[in-house]
Amino acid sequence: MSTSPFSSAHRLYVKSLYKRYLTNALDWTVRRDLWRPQALQIRAEFERNRNVHDPRALAIILEKAEAELARRRHPDPYISPMFPGGTKWERNLPPNMGPLYDHEAQPHH
Repeated sequence: MSTSPFSSAHRLYVKSLYKRYLTNALDWTVRRDLWRPQALQIRAEFERNRNVHDPRALAIILEKAEAELARRRHPDPYISPMFPGGTKWERNLPPNMGPLYDHEAQPHH
């Protein structure tokens, strides 16, 4: 069993960065058949840096990756219709099933 010199927080950060890259690429290319080669290229880039163990070199790589992601960020990212901000979010909510307000039962002043 080999131990990694990096913490679980570091691994979670790299996974998050990878997922953000994939999501951003999907924002630009909605068709999956065209997106898949881009996803493979992103994976290859992450794999190329997999064996970098020098913390300073890794910090530089991650900083460049964040800057590149910010530069390529889609101005109007795709939002799934059922997610917050999507076209179907909170559409056709069920009616409030609370007690009905009876206008006739109110005393007249």
